[in-house]
Amino acid sequence: MRASHLEDYYSFLRFPSVSTDAQYAGKVTACAEWLVKKLSDIGLETKLVPTPGHPVIWAKNKHQPGRRTVMIYGHYDVQPPDPLDLWDSPPFEPILKDGYVFARGATDNKGQILSHILGVQEALEQHGDLPVNLHFVIEGEEEIGSGNLGDFLSENKEALRCDVAVVSDTGMVKRGVPTLSYGLRGVTALEVKVTGAKIDLHSGVFGGSVANPITALVRLLATLHDDKGHVAIEGFYDKVKPLEDWERKAWRELPLNGDEEILKETGAPALFGEEGYNTLERLWGRPTAEINGIGGGYQGVGTKTVIASHAMAKLTFRLVPDQQGDEILNLATRHLEKHLPPGVTMEITRGHSGPWYLTDPHSPVGQAAQRALREAFGKDPALIREGGSIPIVSQFRTILGVETLLLGLALPDCRAHSPNENFPLENMDAGIRLNKAVLAELAKR
Repeated sequence: MRASHLEDYYSFLRFPSVSTDAQYAGKVTACAEWLVKKLSDIGLETKLVPTPGHPVIWAKNKHQPGRRTVMIYGHYDVQPPDPLDLWDSPPFEPILKDGYVFARGATDNKGQILSHILGVQEALEQHGDLPVNLHFVIEGEEEIGSGNLGDFLSENKEALRCDVAVVSDTGMVKRGVPTLSYGLRGVTALEVKVTGAKIDLHSGVFGGSVANPITALVRLLATLHDDKGHVAIEGFYDKVKPLEDWERKAWRELPLNGDEEILKETGAPALFGEEGYNTLERLWGRPTAEINGIGGGYQGVGTKTVIASHAMAKLTFRLVPDQQGDEILNLATRHLEKHLPPGVTMEITRGHSGPWYLTDPHSPVGQAAQRALREAFGKDPALIREGGSIPIVSQFRTILGVETLLLGLALPDCRAHSPNENFPLENMDAGIRLNKAVLAELAKR
């Protein structure tokens, strides 16, 4: 890798571009301005587009008629670095160790999007042009839900018209194994609050005379699943699209031991999930109901003998084709209302939602992506779905009318969103090769 490429990477990572925390707002903007300069310096027409939140960077080459148009999407905002005491080195002072760069945002998403920028830079230096008409759209709010990107896409729909979107914000199944993700689970959320008495009560004076909201809540939450890992909400699976036979076969043949690697990565004592499916099928192709947080009553040191006035829990549901978020929340609400224990009331608040995504990896653009991955890595690509969600991908389809190629460069142990996030320089080099190869493949008619 060129020394200048590495210095660009370090400079990019030094910006604490944490989008969720207002105290970092100036740093987020400074990072955006750095990107504008970088993209301008390599020869692209670039502008910083203000939004009600953090700005969008929009860059393009000189478009010519008769060529395919490709949009490359990424984000420059990062997760908060907390907890700081678990980092081996300061999160915004990148350090190179054994071929890996450690810093917040190293993988998610600065290393991946910079690979594409550097690939375009090298192609322009070598050829003076690209084989396609190109848009870069790089936002600063992906980590907080991309709240303003949809409006940006809608307002610039005609100018952004393209044939396909390319995103590197997903993962590889294993080091050295190129990976095309053709599906993502969706997500929808709710919060439930169970209330009993109007105030916390002395458990000796009132215990046994009124319902305990915490007990009621845990009884209620226990009804969400049966003992075989199935979601017990009536109608939850009615619209789930079954996995294709070719998918199940392809996933079984992947060069990894899913069970062993999940156990190693998570440190869990055993695997557990929906009966009738293996681990990868549960992760990539089946819906879930998860309790993400629960609280109520005294949480301090020692004992406080109270019956809490209320208890709460946060739930999310991972969605697969053809489930719809609003419908799942309706079903979940009816289920919770039906199973609410006596003596308490319940309040349900709906949260954020993002749709699932599924495209055909065997389509012409999917085959082009596979050829590019094969050229960049020298191996046949793995075809997978992923368990996470990238809601903006569905907006590329609904607003711009294009499919998205998810060409991940993140390794399973990259620790995105966690302390000691890292990215291997070999994947930066591979990403540069991948960028050149995918633009060349997509240019073909």
